[in-house]
This record gives sequence, structure tokens and C-alpha cells, in this order.
Amino acid sequence: MAMRFCILGSGSAGNCALLQTEGARVLVDAGFSARRLGEMLAAIGESLDRIDAIFLTHEHGDHAAGLDGLKKFPQLRVFANAATARAVQAGLSHRPDWQLFETGARFRFRDLEIESFAVPHDAADPVGFLFHGGRPDDLFAPRRSLAWLTDLGHAPQHIRERIREADVLVVEANYCPDMLKADAKRPWSVKQRISGRHGHLSNEGVRELLASVASPRWQRVFLAHLSRDCNSPAAVERALSALQVPVSVVAPGGGTPFYEFV
Repeated sequence: MAMRFCILGSGSAGNCALLQTEGARVLVDAGFSARRLGEMLAAIGESLDRIDAIFLTHEHGDHAAGLDGLKKFPQLRVFANAATARAVQAGLSHRPDWQLFETGARFRFRDLEIESFAVPHDAADPVGFLFHGGRPDDLFAPRRSLAWLTDLGHAPQHIRERIREADVLVVEANYCPDMLKADAKRPWSVKQRISGRHGHLSNEGVRELLASVASPRWQRVFLAHLSRDCNSPAAVERALSALQVPVSVVAPGGGTPFYEFV
């Protein structure tokens, strides 16, 4: 097994995924309560006791809400940059085992190599991740990579370059512009934040991003972080129907089965 992963849940109410290699089990974000995370993991035959680390993209609650309840699991290392760690720590009743990195750094955790990169979002210092696992010379566990890219208002060139070489890409398709405009729950200021250059990617925005990347390696693209009120899988599929990209849409609040890297 080079790598496999599944999205435990994704959407405006919470985000978390499990990534497994031969030597590590890690969560990408922890945007649900510790109890809910435990239930999600139990449903796939895993448990919080077996998780080695959490990688945080940023401090917003739908990505970091579970941290305070995870104090019962002292084995967990929490990887974040300094600004994200400070913002999260301010709301915690304990101090996690923070493992700080600089945005843009490449570092290792067990048999994973991780690259972090800046993303434009209204948080302290939000990042995306590129996870590498396996070895180039191993026929049974070849080197594979997963790019994790959620919560960004637009995609600068450095992001397009980072995601091009990934075998699997997880990227947000947060809202449909027509549905956001018609939404009666959100005030105008919130709608402006969501659609701004430090907000979220629309269906059209992610379509443009995917179409602009030359000769990508993607085996599969997962479209995640859909708004429950302002998007739908059908709207995403309509917007991206012309793309020649192997796409799976993650329903708001939903997850995915395990994806095995080949």
C-alpha cells in the first residue's frame, strides 16, 4: 500500500479526511467534534487511538473544531504553521503537541513527505498540502501524491504548478453563483466575503482552474467543501460537464469510500 485515503466529511459544517500509508495514519483537518470524528473513524474500522497526527490547513471551525476534544489522545501531533497554531490555541483548554512548519516548507513525517503552500483565504495563514508517499524504486508501493486544496478565493500560478503533478487532487467547489445570489439566509456582506478573492471557489472558478492546468497527472479529482445551501452535486456536474477530467463530487456533508492509489 503506497497510500490510500477517504474523506470522512466535507462541507460548510465540517471537513476532515484520513490519509494512510504503510507507516502513518493522519487526518487532514479536524472540523468535527472529537466524538463525531471517533464515530466517523469507527464506521471505517479505525479509531482515534490509531491516528498519529493532524495536519491543519487553517483555524476556522469547520477545519479545526475537534482540537479541544482531542486532548484525551496525547499521541496526536498537530502540524500547523505558527499563525494557525496561535489562532487555534487561543480557543483551547489544553496545549496540543504542536509541530510547527513555515508556509512553503517541505518536511517529513514518518514515511510521508509533505509540501505546504499558501492559499488566498480570509484566515491567519491558510495553506494547502501536497502529500507524497511510497518510493520511486518500489514496484509494489510506488511514489504517489495527494494535493489538498480547499478554502481559497482564487488560484495563483504557484497553486496551479503545485497541483499539476498530484496523482489525486481534492479541491473545493464551494458555491453556485446563482444559488448564492438567491440565498435568503446570508446577508450581502457574507455573500461578498464568500465570492471575494479571499473567500471560496465557485463551480465556475474550479472549472477554470482545472481547465488551465497543462498536462496534469490526476488519476481522480474530488470536488469537495460544497455549501449545503448554495450548491449541489447536480450544479457542480453541470458546470464541469465539458471538462475531460475524472471527477467525483462529494455531496455537502458527505464523505467518500477509500481511494486506493495505483
